[in-house]
Amino acid sequence: MSTAVPPRIPEGPGSVSGAPNLSAGFTDTFTSRYIETQGLRQHVVVGGNGPPLLLVHGWPETWYAWRLLMPALARDFEVIAVDQRGMGLTDKPVDGYDTGALAGDLVALMDALGHERFAVVGHDTGFAISYALAADHPDRVACVGLLELPGSPGTAPSPPLFLPGPINDRLWHLGFNRIDKLNEQLVAGREDVFFRWEFDAAARRLPDDVISYYVSLLSNPDSLRGSFGWYRALETSIAQNQQRATKRLTMPVLAIGGEMSFGENAGHGAQAVADDVQSVVIPGVGHFLAEEAPEELLAALTGFLTPYRRGSSAVPEPRAQTTGVSEPIR
Repeated sequence: MSTAVPPRIPEGPGSVSGAPNLSAGFTDTFTSRYIETQGLRQHVVVGGNGPPLLLVHGWPETWYAWRLLMPALARDFEVIAVDQRGMGLTDKPVDGYDTGALAGDLVALMDALGHERFAVVGHDTGFAISYALAADHPDRVACVGLLELPGSPGTAPSPPLFLPGPINDRLWHLGFNRIDKLNEQLVAGREDVFFRWEFDAAARRLPDDVISYYVSLLSNPDSLRGSFGWYRALETSIAQNQQRATKRLTMPVLAIGGEMSFGENAGHGAQAVADDVQSVVIPGVGHFLAEEAPEELLAALTGFLTPYRRGSSAVPEPRAQTTGVSEPIR
């Protein structure tokens, strides 16, 4: 009997070469790579020139969530968009989904790519992973962008069990996704119904073909199980975050919320754990900022990242909270 050998080059719909609807020239700039780190094969999409910028997607997405921003960011940065453990083309082991372990995955990834110090931006579950990365490895993170959570779990009050209907519709999955085995049994074969409901959190609705693409990547047993891993490890992550919160972040932090989603609460959550916080609320958008409002998000990120891009060695003075969208890089 022969044993299938995994491909050395990322292939299929989850890779750059197989992803749909990319902008003209995208594949000239960006390539998919597998990086082996401590027994975990991670999939990254890399391209551009400049200081390293690590992008960490949220649930239930992959690196593809950043595709509308990546070409512009690649003019000033080496962009590294990763599939986090359990998602996309990255391996899907049965454990290792607490934020400490997930942050360790990313440190090992950046080590393998030769980057000692870097900027990081994380959305949703990527917010929590990026917070853990900055808190556990502050010498590695020059600055961090935290998008669309009202604080990493354990650093902000948990929502009550009984919520108003519209909020319950948004947050019910937090409990459901933690259930052992039953959720896979209920969702398997109904992935389109389940995940399409979750994408309805977008105030500016994502195109049907984009949602269908994400659903296709999740419609297999390993990916479905991996997608729930972050939630099933929440108890461990919350305990870790309670310890992390005893020592505040000192690097620059940019917190961004969508007006129709977590809004200013993203900034409040960041201010609870960090000293140097800029806060932005993007008007008229919901949870999926990089896909609902790529131009507005790009402006906020590039303005924040300007000192990092310029390589200033000076430690910036803490900034007052602001609301609005930062100016783009000049």
